[in-house]
Amino acid sequence: MLPRKFFIFLAQSAAVGIMAAAILIFLLPNTWLQSSNGGISTNSLANIGPYSYSDAVSKAAPAVVNIYTKKLVKGSRTFSTNNPQLERILRNMYGRNLDRTVTSLGSGVIVTAEGHILTNNHVIENAEEIEVYLRDGRQLSAKVVGADPETDLAVLQIPTTEVPNITFGIAKPLAVGDVVLAIGNPFGLGQTVSQGIISATGRNQLGVNVFENYIQTDAAINPGNSGGALINAKGELIGINTITSSKNGTSVGIGFAIPIVLAKEVMTHMIEYGRVLRGWIGVRVQNISPQLSESFKLTESGGVLVSGIVRNGPAHTAGLYPGDIIISMNDQILTEERQVLNEVIRYRPQQKLNVKGIRNGNLTEWTIEVGQRPIYGALTY
Repeated sequence: MLPRKFFIFLAQSAAVGIMAAAILIFLLPNTWLQSSNGGISTNSLANIGPYSYSDAVSKAAPAVVNIYTKKLVKGSRTFSTNNPQLERILRNMYGRNLDRTVTSLGSGVIVTAEGHILTNNHVIENAEEIEVYLRDGRQLSAKVVGADPETDLAVLQIPTTEVPNITFGIAKPLAVGDVVLAIGNPFGLGQTVSQGIISATGRNQLGVNVFENYIQTDAAINPGNSGGALINAKGELIGINTITSSKNGTSVGIGFAIPIVLAKEVMTHMIEYGRVLRGWIGVRVQNISPQLSESFKLTESGGVLVSGIVRNGPAHTAGLYPGDIIISMNDQILTEERQVLNEVIRYRPQQKLNVKGIRNGNLTEWTIEVGQRPIYGALTY
């Protein structure tokens, strides 16, 4: 039988241990969850992110609006019979123009205190009436300030300054894996929030628009989300939702948004000028293949070939001709066709563009006075 003193010693040791643990928890509350094999502490959890994004949604959602449009579509009935006289009778009776009103829906984001709204061009294209529904229940008619089909962006304005406007998230670069939330009006259900991450950045060559630099996300984007907000975990606007990769437009985990940096630049131009001012020099170019390089007896790689030129356009006036090879623009070395477009549009009309190239094997320079890119796109740069 164990002596009584042993049990007293055991009880005292347990009491001391409990007291020591209580003191440690009180003095070091952030370390008690840390496990010996590298478990997660409460500090680590705090750095990972919030358990709820309700604060971000509460901050951004009031600035996201539902957009409803109406446009008149003219149609006509045609008849195909083997009896010309019967066809004439049917056309006289039923073949007159049958106009119908088509309604569509989308989303938008209030971006200024003056009531300017960013949305997609395809949401409001050819619309005769545009109604904007705010989250607080107000319904207001909107006018088009400017539209840019080449980026699929448009700016509207509603006749009130008593509106919430969203904060732009342009301070921190976007990174794959960042949590994002899409806010819009899918299928006309009303304001809806979906959550995902940034799957990729800089997506282009999708064949959707002339200027493509999309954010790819797995946050659900469905019909009606177009023109809505893609926000970060702080409730800041980082993109304008625009398309999905599915044929029927429903979400398949791959959606795209226009980065706010591009959208803001386009918006600023449209508010100030009613359109986007982009440079244009009137050339068509193509990449130089190994066969072309051998044909032109080029000793160095790089450059693009001028394959076409607009007569009396800026480049033609400066002296460029088809067959010339452009090596650089304002000392920016060119290696592929897309660079020419991206470089030229950076300049405003009447600015000077210094071009270096090769003609008949000789180094040549041209100074081009940049023109205004034609409205609704052009096959030339």
